[in-house]
Amino acid sequence: MTGPEFSRRVRIDTLGEQPREIEVAAEPAERAALARRFGLLGLDRLEAALVLSRKGEEIAVGGTLQAELAQACVASGAPVPAALIVPFEILFRPQPADGRPDEEVELSESEMDVVFYDKAEIDLGEAVAETLSLNLDPYPRAPEADAVLRAAGVQREGEEEKENPFAALAGLKDKLKP
Repeated sequence: MTGPEFSRRVRIDTLGEQPREIEVAAEPAERAALARRFGLLGLDRLEAALVLSRKGEEIAVGGTLQAELAQACVASGAPVPAALIVPFEILFRPQPADGRPDEEVELSESEMDVVFYDKAEIDLGEAVAETLSLNLDPYPRAPEADAVLRAAGVQREGEEEKENPFAALAGLKDKLKP
């Protein structure tokens, strides 16, 4: 198995108790690989300014992701450009001692941004890539999407249905019942 497309590993033993600022930016080849991974038409920019704070074996990472990308419209396939500025926080914790890589771990709602690590390092690039993935529009729509959908016979919520030619027959059927 190959590693992540955008990897920026930081060794835990290089982090002290004082916060450390790190900036990461994806190179063109990394952005192209991430675009393929996430089904994007293009990823022109991906970078993040991060602050790492260590408390024992836990590493808190906070920062802001910035990205410029294009997704395919769900109706027409046309490019839908987007610029993202996303603040985020992630807590890296050591893999539980009795845990196996394929074992499920229950997290409470307050722990949903916890990432487990099992070696002596964390991967900030992969954390940024996953944050990008979680913030992509699941249904990108180009300006012409409504026209394309109407032409395909898809109605928007609240639009009246065209009269069904068989509705009149159904009404006659009801009248024939004793």
